[in-house]
Amino acid sequence: MAYDLEEQEKIDALKAWWERYGTLGMTAVLVVVAVFAGWRGWQWYESHQAGQAMGYYEALETATSQQGDDAVTRIKAASTALRSDYASSGYAARGVLVAAWALQERKDLDGAREQLEWLVRDGSEPALQAVARLRLAGVLLAQKQYEPALAQLQGTAPEGFAALYADRRGDVLAAQGHADQAVQAWRDALKALGADPAAQIIQLKIDALNGA
Repeated sequence: MAYDLEEQEKIDALKAWWERYGTLGMTAVLVVVAVFAGWRGWQWYESHQAGQAMGYYEALETATSQQGDDAVTRIKAASTALRSDYASSGYAARGVLVAAWALQERKDLDGAREQLEWLVRDGSEPALQAVARLRLAGVLLAQKQYEPALAQLQGTAPEGFAALYADRRGDVLAAQGHADQAVQAWRDALKALGADPAAQIIQLKIDALNGA
């Protein structure tokens, strides 16, 4: 009988504990389960999004190897999908640079400009944004939009881009007929390049402009 009383006391204690903490304990368990399920769901979503973005990026790359108006349409469509639906993926910014290059090669300067302007505004990947600004300045130069081109190159150049920005600034200034300013910009580029072999090309620009 003593044993039965001991067991009954344990049962009563368990009931009392459950009445006091049972609901809280179940809630905690449900929260943990919900968080885990949400985490797994987010992992699936992220993986799915990355897979979709990669598909559009690969379609974009394939289109760049093709010719004709259909290729241009596919390039723009793939880039638009990446920008609108997968902007936060690593594929969007890189896809824009690929699309801009392909469009520029096809003499669609307005199309290339639109791609690069988006990446300049986006700003989620500073290194690629720096590339976009440099290339946008080149597109604007080709369109003889000199002041907007220079605007892309103003201020302190991003790290690693000082020579490239100065060189492009010299190109724009030379096209404007500002020979002295162009030479100074190219000299800034030479200073930034140091012993880099690319300095020889810039020196040729200076010599050509000076009539050497």
